[in-house]
Amino acid sequence: MPYEWSKDPPHTATEWELSLWPYRSLLRKDFVLFIGATAALVALPLIAMLGTIILWGLLPFMAIALVGIWFALHISYKRGEILEELKVTTDSACLTRHNPNGQTQGWEANRYWVSVHLHPTGGPVENYITLRGGDREVEIGSFLDASERLALYDDLKRALRLPA
Repeated sequence: MPYEWSKDPPHTATEWELSLWPYRSLLRKDFVLFIGATAALVALPLIAMLGTIILWGLLPFMAIALVGIWFALHISYKRGEILEELKVTTDSACLTRHNPNGQTQGWEANRYWVSVHLHPTGGPVENYITLRGGDREVEIGSFLDASERLALYDDLKRALRLPA
């Protein structure tokens, strides 16, 4: 699961932290291996063209394709650098979202008034989860897949039900 509870499980502790991040199927070291393997596969047809004028015609297109793949994967990886942290104490709940561009967004409410809501349809994603408290309602875990959001919803309901 791309989220992690701090300290004790949430159903046994009154104070806890939750960290959420998008799932990464391609780690940084795998990114390097993928680009290396792609470069090797692109180079194979070029080996047959060594010593001919055709090599110089194909080389720019192969280089553009390789740079394009690298750039697209790099942009995708950068956009996925999101971290959401929910810190719950005996009297408050605070959600902080660290965006890929370096900005942070925050929300804080009295723990007693915080409630978790699941929107199976009608939200930007299936099984959309929001926290409501104070005068605002904020989303949490929108980058998780539908089944992970359902599991998170159950965990959050159980964790926030504890007496403060």
